[in-house]
Amino acid sequence: MAATLSEDRVLDVLRTSGRASVAELASTLDVGEATVRRALGRLERDGRIVRTYGGAMLPGTAVAAGDPEIAAKRAIGAAAAALVQDGDTVALSSGSTVLELARCLHDRPLTVITNAMDVATTLIDSPGTTLVVLGGVLLPSLRSLLGHLTEQSTHDLRADTVFMGASAVDLGHGFMTDHVPEIQTDRALRRMARDCVLLVDAGKFDRVAPGFMFGFEDVTTVVTDERIRPDTRAALEGRGLRVIVAGERGGAPREP
Repeated sequence: MAATLSEDRVLDVLRTSGRASVAELASTLDVGEATVRRALGRLERDGRIVRTYGGAMLPGTAVAAGDPEIAAKRAIGAAAAALVQDGDTVALSSGSTVLELARCLHDRPLTVITNAMDVATTLIDSPGTTLVVLGGVLLPSLRSLLGHLTEQSTHDLRADTVFMGASAVDLGHGFMTDHVPEIQTDRALRRMARDCVLLVDAGKFDRVAPGFMFGFEDVTTVVTDERIRPDTRAALEGRGLRVIVAGERGGAPREP
């Protein structure tokens, strides 16, 4: 009863303010910050809030209002999580789809390396997870760390797989990004891992973006949603990539 009441009280505060930090919630509710983080973890796993760097917000304030592809992103995140084995070391970059993957990895016995503050916040209280946060300069718009310090720290680390997002996919050249300052950091993360999995919803295949991340030869697997066109899938597979399509029936990912 106490845990349920605590969660309801957290939601009451967020309904009033839209978003709040852990410290603000602890002060308002007169509880410890650890108690707040545990309540936020339960609410996030139930899909009732969105964790942010240092706090939380209601889904309508964050993802749902600005991201009409959230259902596809959640399905992709779940499908990508099925590729991760207990005991693996995985690297997670920034981005909303990768964040959905991080939510699916909560409570898993893993080592997670990340430059994304939202990913770190999501997994900070995950039992059994060893969390390695790369240093660097914070890019507030993406809540990610980047730059020379980030790249330098990747030299001493290795991962089984890196999971990354992309802003666009050019079938003639490769994977593109809207976030040009992150390109070198993304490449450093890629060099750190044996395999690279790109998480891209089907809408990304109809876009262009200003920054080039890397070509198809640097990617082993693409996880996307069931709106992908057959010709697009054939083109990716023709490049030697494994394509996994996440289905939403029954809430479970489906690989055709």
